[in-house]
Amino acid sequence: MRWKIMCKRIGEIKRDTNETNINMEINLDGNGTNKIETNIGFFNHMLMLFSFHSGIDINLMAKGDIEVCDHHLVEDVGICLGKAINKALGEKRGIKRYATCFIPMDEALTMVSLDISGRPFLYFEGDFRRESIGNFSTEMVKEFFKAVAFNSGITLHIKVLYGENDHHKIEGIFKAFGRALKEAIEISGNNIPSSKGKI
Repeated sequence: MRWKIMCKRIGEIKRDTNETNINMEINLDGNGTNKIETNIGFFNHMLMLFSFHSGIDINLMAKGDIEVCDHHLVEDVGICLGKAINKALGEKRGIKRYATCFIPMDEALTMVSLDISGRPFLYFEGDFRRESIGNFSTEMVKEFFKAVAFNSGITLHIKVLYGENDHHKIEGIFKAFGRALKEAIEISGNNIPSSKGKI
């Protein structure tokens, strides 16, 4: 039986600080179309892949003090994405809630497992050899997903099982997160998926 989505699951977030200016809108029930501009080329690419593999439509315009470094902009986009996901999910009625995905990317294999639990947590295991890819710092992969997890209320486990190429490892993470989230937000019933009756 295919359950009907009773209302549009859309999240719109605006964030203005002395360091960043971000406007983001997502549609959880889209088809992966996106318009993403962050002035960080590799980050744009990863977010586009996440959008495609999750099926989530993303409209993102983000500016930040990247002349300082990429930290503020990447972290704040993560904050906005997390808040937008949480807002779009509403009371989370009918979602599958749990999902795990393994993604191979050539020589690299990555695992993402998540629970839309209302209890934010990040476990991250992955080492990168390069300091940056383009103007994207590899240390910001963990910081981005920490921001997403703690602002969406998702328990998120990420592990790079093995691999050599940092581009492949990071791409695998974003794809696996997209695929896992797509499964977890799928409507499969009409109940709150918790014995507590609330997430």
